[in-house]
Amino acid sequence: MTLTEMFLAEVDREAALSRRVLDRVPEGRNDWKPHEKSMALGHLANLVATMPAWIEMMIRTNEFEMRPNGEEWKPPAVPETKAGLIEALDASVAKACEALSATTDEHLMRNWRFLVAGNLVDDRPRHLCIRDSVLSHLAHHRGQLTVYLRLVGSLVPAVYGPSADEGIF
Repeated sequence: MTLTEMFLAEVDREAALSRRVLDRVPEGRNDWKPHEKSMALGHLANLVATMPAWIEMMIRTNEFEMRPNGEEWKPPAVPETKAGLIEALDASVAKACEALSATTDEHLMRNWRFLVAGNLVDDRPRHLCIRDSVLSHLAHHRGQLTVYLRLVGSLVPAVYGPSADEGIF
């Protein structure tokens, strides 16, 4: 199995899990936060929906700089509906799969760089950045989102195992 084949299968699997979680996000609660230092629910849900597209960026560019020249970072617009979140997820997954299908394992072995305001944060082979900074990072934020769901009274879907809300125990 090639790296591209492995990542394509992983993106499909993770997309299905993310879809289950995003389908439970309550509408009209985008600004809700469990704590003042926490991300807003809508921003977190949108992050889960759009993270797969980072794979396209990592394949098609050699680096990404967040806050170039110290500019303030502005979060992207957040869909107001579950349908909008699912649409964003589908578009994000399509970008990732298209880029993965068009690349080679050799390219995935080449380094990719991440900078913030001119400071180097990461400089490793693309396949490691995709694994850690997209797929593992996505699982982390999706898990965080399930906690938010519980706190706002939404049902939590089974993700990697049973959920008390789905009566599978």
